[in-house]
Amino acid sequence: MSVNKQAYEQLIADLASHHVTLVAVSKTKSVEEIKELYDLGQKDFGENYVQELAEKQSQLPKDIRWHFIGHLQTNKVKQIAAFIHLIQSVESLKLLQEINKQGERNDRVINCLLQIHIAQEETKFGLGENELNELLNNSISEYQNIRITGLMGMASFTDNMAKVKSEFRYLKTLFDNLATKFTTHNLRLTTLSMGMSSDYSVAMEEGSNMVRIGSLIFGARA
Repeated sequence: MSVNKQAYEQLIADLASHHVTLVAVSKTKSVEEIKELYDLGQKDFGENYVQELAEKQSQLPKDIRWHFIGHLQTNKVKQIAAFIHLIQSVESLKLLQEINKQGERNDRVINCLLQIHIAQEETKFGLGENELNELLNNSISEYQNIRITGLMGMASFTDNMAKVKSEFRYLKTLFDNLATKFTTHNLRLTTLSMGMSSDYSVAMEEGSNMVRIGSLIFGARA
């Protein structure tokens, strides 16, 4: 299956008019499909699995900006630390500390988003509001090899768009409050990553400036 070029170009035009960055979710997609989209001008790609990401990164152009958007285990950070552009799914202080350690080993600063639990489903990962505040108050400024640039969240998987809208609105309010409250050399909240293929329009209405979209571009997952 190849890229839906027409859908991609329409999507890019829509997002550009709202100043929203597209992360093309390429998990389970082939190197050839990713290269096809890259050749259309797409540079930001999102992957959920460390081994799959590492294999693709080794075979594709080095100016691709890779985003890790899945659940990340601390013992696998070292496999992507040398090249990852943005880790969107940081959900614990322990993981943040490991990313900082691997950033130091690779002599680079690794950009991170804190993943917030906004959905009703228990299967969704992320920090609660109290955990978030505890993490941000935990001497984050001491970590020299990470940079927290924003928040990420996934809404409930439902056809009830009013519910989805409410969850996105909650995250935007949290983002705005924290952006003014917390600012250090390695903590400046500018990116709000929310919205996928089924709900990105609602996410944009509620203030998202980064969306993670796969099936609209690549078709259904393998």
